[in-house]
Amino acid sequence: MRCKIGLQDGFPTAFAVKEPKDMDGLCSFIDLIKGQVALHRHKPDAKAGQKWVTDNGKASEIGKRGFYMNDIREFLSRRPLLFDGGMGTYYKAAPGIECERANQTDPAGVQTVHREYLEAGADAIKTNTFGLPRMAAAHTPGWEALAEAGWKLAEAAAAPAGAFVFADLGPAPETEALPAAQVYTAVAEQFRKLGAKNFLFETLSSDAGILEAVRTLKAAEPDAFVLVSFAVLPDGYTREGLYCKDLVRRMSESGCVDAVGLNCVSAPGAMRTLARGLAGGALPLSVMPNAGYPVVTRTQVRYQGKPEYFARELSGLAAEGAVRILGGCCGTTPAHIAALRAALDALPERKLSTEPAKLSTTEVKPVENEDAFLRKLNAGEKVIAIELDSPRNADLTGYLEGARKLQAAGADLLTIADCPIAQARMDSSLVACRVHRELGLCTLPHMTCRDRNLNATKALLLGLYAEGVREVLAITGDPIPTAERDEVKNVYQFNSRKLAQYIVSLAGEGREMPSPITVFGALNLNARNFEVELRRAAEKLENGMSGFLTQPVLSAQAVENLKKARETLGERAKILAGILPVVSQRNAIFMENEVNGIHVDAAIIDRFAELDRAAGEELGIEISVQAAKAALPYADGFYLMTPFNRVALMERLIARLNEEIIKD
Repeated sequence: MRCKIGLQDGFPTAFAVKEPKDMDGLCSFIDLIKGQVALHRHKPDAKAGQKWVTDNGKASEIGKRGFYMNDIREFLSRRPLLFDGGMGTYYKAAPGIECERANQTDPAGVQTVHREYLEAGADAIKTNTFGLPRMAAAHTPGWEALAEAGWKLAEAAAAPAGAFVFADLGPAPETEALPAAQVYTAVAEQFRKLGAKNFLFETLSSDAGILEAVRTLKAAEPDAFVLVSFAVLPDGYTREGLYCKDLVRRMSESGCVDAVGLNCVSAPGAMRTLARGLAGGALPLSVMPNAGYPVVTRTQVRYQGKPEYFARELSGLAAEGAVRILGGCCGTTPAHIAALRAALDALPERKLSTEPAKLSTTEVKPVENEDAFLRKLNAGEKVIAIELDSPRNADLTGYLEGARKLQAAGADLLTIADCPIAQARMDSSLVACRVHRELGLCTLPHMTCRDRNLNATKALLLGLYAEGVREVLAITGDPIPTAERDEVKNVYQFNSRKLAQYIVSLAGEGREMPSPITVFGALNLNARNFEVELRRAAEKLENGMSGFLTQPVLSAQAVENLKKARETLGERAKILAGILPVVSQRNAIFMENEVNGIHVDAAIIDRFAELDRAAGEELGIEISVQAAKAALPYADGFYLMTPFNRVALMERLIARLNEEIIKD
């Protein structure tokens, strides 16, 4: 059988078939051609008057991308590209079984899903390999075979439809032992060897390792098309606290990413709002929202968003020219894609501008973000911060009186621990607001990553800013003791570096805070491997921290490490040296053996032998003053820790420091 396709002005307009040998086969072939002509009626890939010929009735030839889809970049310049929907949620793999496994255990089922999305009108499909980076990072046996099976299934389904195939890579974990870049590179290279030209890195919460992996990929495959897509909540932040506009800007400025976008987490309406804020960038923008927000029952998760609503919201973005790539994520079915296909086909053709554009860079007027403590610290004056643990009960009367005395003694800042050693106390942020409101004393609430997710963290930060609190201490937090974990769970959505980055990102153009909250971190002078501690401190500075409160200086080694920290981190890091008065030999022995991050020299422990309370306090003050003198050349001030809420003891210590060290 011979087929001829005629084109007019670059569009397929007619076809003729000669020498039919099998009428059933002929009818199927004609139906296929009609479908392709209708589906791709806006895809000019040939000059007027050209004929395309295929021999022997090879119907799959009609869909070769060399005919309709030679170049994805050219395609995007002509019309929006429509992806498929949520493979995982639509396939509905058995609980506990990775959807990717179905590439080998149920290839017919996977291919059926691909075909349904293609029949719905998708221009591109994703390989069923979302979880491969995670599997590769875990050294899961056979992940390479799953990649190959997934690629072949997608290729076989796409060929008759002339659709693009994207190698799909979900997020890879970022660890010191195995960086994400290494994982992405390994999985992308596996697909490249299989013949992949188009790559989708999707549902990312950060860009860790992405650009490094893409540059490696582009070095091996210069014509590769790479789309990077981030999972962003309706407020514009990823679950790791990164702001979408910052991520899009970094991808646009990289010079190696071909398109950037958002997918998952948010529903169509929210994503439409986010996309409008990102429109006008240098790269084609992609949006692939969920069908809606999940409704959780005992046995399943459902998405109730209707196809018509999905299509209306997304096609509106295409009509505005805000996006060039569309599709669906969790909960989106072939019905959603079919509805969007119909809506897109009704739009007039729109030529993409070749002029590079830039995201908005509206100048933001500076806002006063310093309180009295920060002004003094930034002016180069030595400061005194003092920690006073919040009450274990609901009575704040005694605490406020203690804070008032410390303020009168000369403390510049009150720091409040956040449930230290994982034991519940009155909330540090609420206490900080109350102290600042009633006493006018600057406060530094500690904020752990242990107990709060992103929503709770953000809500608390907004409240702190509204109350005039301008600095926080971001720490990972002591884990809840093992015996309690069955009932009380650790959250740890962030580590301290990511938390700092998130806090700083809340301030800026169009964001929630008019000025940033200053973030401090912890620096353990008693770490076994202090070189690693210094490297992490440098990373904390890069992620937005302004300085550190150190663990107590109670050894010669701690002083030496403080000196090394100053030399390594430089003047950009504000360092408050930790001073903790030891009050008894029992106290010293306990801290040496049971409190993480504290080391007490044996000689100090011995000095407290057989001393009563009064003598122990006097010795504790003396040792603390000597420690402060040793630390002074390398510190911007002191971070005093109150033992057993002994306020009177700390009043005396503050007086000694002011008289003998600071004022001198």
